[in-house]
Amino acid sequence: MIVVLLAPLSSAISQTAAEWRDSLVTLNKLIERYPRSVDLRLRKAAVNIELNQWEYAIEEYGHVLKIDPENLSAYYFRAYANVHRRQYALAKSDYETVVRQVPRHLEARLGLARVNELLGRKSDARDEYNQLVEMFPDSAVCYAARAAFEAEQQQYAVALYDWEQAISRQPQNVDYIVTKVDLLLKLNRKADAAEELKKALQRGVTRGLIREWIDKCRQ
Repeated sequence: MIVVLLAPLSSAISQTAAEWRDSLVTLNKLIERYPRSVDLRLRKAAVNIELNQWEYAIEEYGHVLKIDPENLSAYYFRAYANVHRRQYALAKSDYETVVRQVPRHLEARLGLARVNELLGRKSDARDEYNQLVEMFPDSAVCYAARAAFEAEQQQYAVALYDWEQAISRQPQNVDYIVTKVDLLLKLNRKADAAEELKKALQRGVTRGLIREWIDKCRQ
């Protein structure tokens, strides 16, 4: 399924792992001098995430929350880190904390829907995806997330509808297009898949980006 990726740093500059580790050394030294600096600890935790150091990030967010128990960034990104540790119940609790405080927090609601799914709470996940679409009717991401969930539940008709809604909002999103095409091919609807690709080309999608799927439709 399409996995909605929630980047830990909204404006992070691309760095090598060595450069991130150098940043970590600097931040650790600063934290020794200013142990109650929430900003420094959040920055350090963000670097831990960049380095896939999930345990260290979670520990750092815990320090932040001891200093500032209402810090929603710490709750949100601790949930993000716990998802990577497959600690879904812990992630669920933190996402719920964020949503209680900011009901229209799109990323937290997407995260909550996904962890409910991973916990086997399919009904709760479905309710959350439905609510997301109602709250954010212009969001292609919300439709795509719900479509992916529906496809996993083998609810293909509604999944195809939601992929169409996602594509109508982001007409050149190749991931959405090929995921819908892939589903059509799985349903042995090759002509419909080919038509979908034809419409994508007409919208200006580069042929090279979908060539593999065009070839599949010709087989």
